[in-house]
Amino acid sequence: MNYREKLKDKKRIVVKIGSSSITHPETGALNLTKLEILVRELCDLKNTGKDVILVSSGAIAVGRQAIGVHHRPKNVAEKQACAAIGQAQLMMIYQKLFSEYGHRAAQILMTKNTMMNHLSRRNAANTFEELLALGAIPIVNENDTVATYEIEFGDNDTLSAIVAALVHADFLLLLSDIDGLYTDDPKKNPAAVFIDTVDQLDDQLMHMGKGSSSDVGTGGMATKLSAAKIATSAGADMMIANGEDFHVIHRIMQGMNVGTLFPGHSDENFDLFDILEEESN
Repeated sequence: MNYREKLKDKKRIVVKIGSSSITHPETGALNLTKLEILVRELCDLKNTGKDVILVSSGAIAVGRQAIGVHHRPKNVAEKQACAAIGQAQLMMIYQKLFSEYGHRAAQILMTKNTMMNHLSRRNAANTFEELLALGAIPIVNENDTVATYEIEFGDNDTLSAIVAALVHADFLLLLSDIDGLYTDDPKKNPAAVFIDTVDQLDDQLMHMGKGSSSDVGTGGMATKLSAAKIATSAGADMMIANGEDFHVIHRIMQGMNVGTLFPGHSDENFDLFDILEEESN
């Protein structure tokens, strides 16, 4: 079965981008050229009649740059202050860019508590559905301004997979600083072999995950494989691809052979609450 050819038929798509994909590595400031391309690609997806949700990191990185903090925040208060400044600035830029292409962006900030509480989770799902029905493009981030260790997702790979499950998306695209899944870290091992498609996430693959090497991101390959386990169990296809050039989005949706694809396998025993409980332990 050619799973990639079927991607063009996906109706509800969640796209996750990391901080390192939208900032300049030299300064940590936003890469506005890349952001503009990202927004144009997402708007064009929307113009084909698809539901589009963006899970965007970057608030803390933008806040760091705005107030001249050149190190990764070391304590909760500093992290939350950077997030409060950066999230507002990031959304202002997103709103402006999306409006230039005739679309409305809507902000949704979440903590793990949102999903652990049944009523809050249902309300969140209803909010997503209403925004999508209104034609808006929800932009999701962890609520880093209030989240602490006990109530944070910890990375937006996990958050994006949970959002995909919550809204019954049929495709989750994780754009990172790596081409996809390899048998080993290709930056350290030149003999590492690229894996095109993962039909089944077994224990051996799950142990391939490595820690993040980025100064601005929080998720490594391990979090992406965990996200794949959540998303595919919920019935969504998932892909890890390189976000160096956001034009890759339309190439992926056209079925071109890039990234590592994880075809969805609906698990009748899948329960989002159980997943969240497991993540918490």
